[in-house]
This record gives sequence, C-alpha cells and structure tokens, in this order.
Amino acid sequence: MRDDELKRLQTLHGYRLLDTPPEPEFDEIVLRAAERFKVPIALLSLVDTHRQWFKAKVGIDARETPRSVSFCAHAIEDSGVMVVSDATLDERFHANPLVTGDPGIRFYAGAPVIAEDGSKLGTICVIDREPRHEFDDCEKEELRKLSAELTQLLISRKGTPYGGG
Repeated sequence: MRDDELKRLQTLHGYRLLDTPPEPEFDEIVLRAAERFKVPIALLSLVDTHRQWFKAKVGIDARETPRSVSFCAHAIEDSGVMVVSDATLDERFHANPLVTGDPGIRFYAGAPVIAEDGSKLGTICVIDREPRHEFDDCEKEELRKLSAELTQLLISRKGTPYGGG
C-alpha cells in the first residue's frame, strides 16, 4: 500500500464516521445535491480499504459497495470534479456491474471531500440513469462547494460521538 493511501485511510478512520447512523446534517447536503442537479441518486461516499460506504444517500438502498466497482475510488485520484457523461462508453466503467446492473449508472459526477490534512476521504457524487453530455464549469463549481460544506461539517464533528478526535 502506498504511503499516501495509508495516510488517507488513517485520516478517514480517525473521523470515526464509518458505519455510523444517518445524520440530518449530512443527509440535507446530499438531498440538496440531488435536487440541484435533478438526479435520482446522490451520495456522500467514504472510500475505505475494500469498500465505499455511504454516510448519506438519496435514491439507493445499498449502504456500501465494493471499492473495486466504485466510481468514487477513481474520483479521489483526481483533484477536480470527475465527470463521466455516459458510463457505457467509458472503458473504465462500461462492464462495471453498477452500470450493467442495478442501479444502472450512466452519468456520474463526483467531487472529492478533502480533510484538513489534504486527504481525499471520499466524494459527494450525483448519479443519473440517463447519460448527460452537459456538466459545465458552473455545475462543477457548485458540486465543489457542496464538497467544501461537507469538509467543514466533518471538521466541526471532530470530538463528537461520531466524529474523530
């Protein structure tokens, strides 16, 4: 495991958010993302060693998926917003079971949620079952702002029963 990945995982685990109950503050930000981008699915996904776990979610019943099929695991490798206009046409994802089966992902946009130390803990992402060939710079900036809100919420949660410390 790379040193930066080890540091990222230590930071993620330090927040003590994995496998905690839903919380209205996180849910509200994810719901705003779904409404703003008019998508059926929006998530706050935290990328762990072998899974991505959903701290907040709209439009999907699963609490987690394997990291090996995670779009968000790719998104945290980038510093900007990762956009996949049509997953069936993207060589990284066209055979992915999240594309070929339930929930039938076609469009994905994800912005990293970045901790104080610069570690990318996961993403806020918006997902559609239809391809979208437009996701402009203003929309990317709006998704980045939601990511920044989540970062501030995470920082404020340190020292609370579900926060790290």
